[in-house]
Amino acid sequence: MPELPEVETTVRGLARFLDGERITRVRQNRPDMRFPFPEGLVQALTGATVSSLGRRAKYGLIHTDRDTTLIFHLGMSGRWRIDPEADDKHDHLVLETAAHRFALCDPRRFGFVDLVDTPQLDTWPAFAAMGPEPLGDALTVDHLRAALKGRKQAIKLLLLDQSVVAGLGNIYVCEALFRAGIHPRKAGGKVYRPALERLVPAIRDVLLQSIKDGGSSLRDYARPDGELGYFATRFAVYGREGEPCQRCDDGTIRRIVQGGRSTWFCPSCQK
Repeated sequence: MPELPEVETTVRGLARFLDGERITRVRQNRPDMRFPFPEGLVQALTGATVSSLGRRAKYGLIHTDRDTTLIFHLGMSGRWRIDPEADDKHDHLVLETAAHRFALCDPRRFGFVDLVDTPQLDTWPAFAAMGPEPLGDALTVDHLRAALKGRKQAIKLLLLDQSVVAGLGNIYVCEALFRAGIHPRKAGGKVYRPALERLVPAIRDVLLQSIKDGGSSLRDYARPDGELGYFATRFAVYGREGEPCQRCDDGTIRRIVQGGRSTWFCPSCQK
């Protein structure tokens, strides 16, 4: 599934060609993806000018001059294709400008789009329940201390809780906990300030490095230009079960299951 860095990479790729442009044509090739397309989507976007693009957690945002915002989620296999040479049967939504064509391609159809009045964006149900952005100023040691206080649940699972931090996914939580030297099974309430002071910058660093690298190309994900990101070549723990730790001399990467998802860590480094 595309995670925050992949969505950020997608938004930046789209912005190069779509920001400031007028949408001249909108085409829906089916009535739905994971959910039905919003009623009136074609009419609302046709003729609108894109005023800016952005991201909230794992959602991409396309703002227009009509005070409406197209929210898109890439699901498991979705991606935007820019100026594709040919149509694909999985291109479910197509936006055209005078110079370019943008096709939302999603073979598995777990992605979706919604159309929201821009002033009401913060009250959109998914956004209203979210914690701070991991790359924003609101993610602080004090925020995490308050959010984790007294919590017995494992720190790995708490960091995946979108109400604690918005947009963190499995790959980047595993990698950030490794960088911070925190055992993924440790109770959130037992992760004290010194560890949190390592964790907050570790979260930011791992996300920023992945964005710089164009994301992690796993399964079906690729950037809008079709190129593959290469952050996966930097994984220290994710997917490396049985391999030696890159940081310590005697650690071997282990895999456990938490909340139905795999966790990779070094039992020697992470306490």
